[in-house]
Amino acid sequence: MYINKATILGNLTRDPEVKSIPTGTKVATFSLATNRSWKDANGARKDASEYHNVVAFGRQAELIGQYAKKGSSLFVEGRLQTRSWDDPSGQKKYRTEIILENFQFGPKPQAGGMTEMSARPAQKEAPSPENDDSFDAIEYPNEDINVDDIPF
Repeated sequence: MYINKATILGNLTRDPEVKSIPTGTKVATFSLATNRSWKDANGARKDASEYHNVVAFGRQAELIGQYAKKGSSLFVEGRLQTRSWDDPSGQKKYRTEIILENFQFGPKPQAGGMTEMSARPAQKEAPSPENDDSFDAIEYPNEDINVDDIPF
């Protein structure tokens, strides 16, 4: 059994580029940056960034092209694939990409480092689930559970 799986949570380094192939299928290409921090032997903090090329097809490509922008946080899952081609000078070139299988949008970046919750003004009264249609309230029964009634 073989496993070829990549899981990345990073920020887009540029706006996604969406094109159509001759069959009409949309293709989005973009790059994600991930960061790593550590301390060296002298105790000095070191930082390193890695850049990952990602390719999405179909509806996923359309969604990413429409909603993701440079700096957006994106969680991607996919498989690694290396393709090769000859450049105009005849030299062989290689590029390893993540072929997107699944993704999730991350939180939207806020100006000044503020989160979405802290950017909103405080509410005087919290909405109650009975009066707010945006809640799907679960009503639990008020009956007591007798341990002797459990069959195992």
